[in-house]
Amino acid sequence: MDDRFRALEAWLRTALDIAEPRIEKASADASFRRYFRVFDGERTVIAMDAPPERENTRAFVHVASLMKDAGLHVPEVLAHDLAQGFLLLTDLGTSPYLAALREAGADKLFEDATTAIVRWQAASRPGELPDYDEALLRRELELFPEWYIGRHRGVTLSTRQRESLEGVFRRILERNLAEARVFVHRDYMPRNLMVCDPNPGVLDFQDAVYGPISYDVASLMRDAFVSWEEERVLDVTIRYWEKARRARLPVPADFGDFWRDVEWMGLQRHLKVLGIFARLHHRDGKAGYLEDTPRFIGYVRRAATRYGELAPLARLLDEVEGQRAGFAAPP
Repeated sequence: MDDRFRALEAWLRTALDIAEPRIEKASADASFRRYFRVFDGERTVIAMDAPPERENTRAFVHVASLMKDAGLHVPEVLAHDLAQGFLLLTDLGTSPYLAALREAGADKLFEDATTAIVRWQAASRPGELPDYDEALLRRELELFPEWYIGRHRGVTLSTRQRESLEGVFRRILERNLAEARVFVHRDYMPRNLMVCDPNPGVLDFQDAVYGPISYDVASLMRDAFVSWEEERVLDVTIRYWEKARRARLPVPADFGDFWRDVEWMGLQRHLKVLGIFARLHHRDGKAGYLEDTPRFIGYVRRAATRYGELAPLARLLDEVEGQRAGFAAPP
């Protein structure tokens, strides 16, 4: 037991009026948050430990309220101590989408997940969440050269390579920023969805922003931990787009235009995630995430070879791998 766990345990005794609460580890994620399942008589609840110097529990409470008002199934905040970074939440169960999607019934699960996206987006209004603006999108992109290329691959980009990458970044940002803006979960992937009633239960939403409308469906279908065949990705994305059109959300009238938005938005996310996974390993000592970097390199290569404007990115990836193997890149 560490000091924070002992403090959490003491807080739970008061919050739940239990002398000796039974506590089990529920999960941990890529952040500094930890989750514990607490047994309170016939029910279970979830205790979140979020160090206040590292995590914004106020944002969690605010976004939970927005999502509940939008008709999404999210944990209810039962009690909190924001100064200490402790929250007590309703328990959405132990059946994550990530496991269930590998079994039969994936179509229904995706149908529920895209319906929830539409509900969330339909509730959008400016001023409630931070803007997913150019500065934030660019900061995320810069994680790729800093942490993946520089720290993880050990490659220092030449002036020519850096200029080439900057040109790609400008094209990506131009496309992302041209999209209509709505509420964005920002990590809407199967690992953060639970199979429950009503379905899905939505987790890990505290970093929600107001930004590009294609972001959440791109997150859902280009997952960090499981890949889907292109036919399924297209089918689910089309079904989302049709629902969004019926709900009068500001998606492009032509699906081809929307699909391009999804791919370019996904590319921004893939580059960010490559940087984050490298940072988790080298800075935070969380090595497991690196196992999924080949999946994201595959996502990046697929987009970079599909669109001519992104060809410099595909060449850069080849050069970086060559430099790492000891071969000189072209001047």
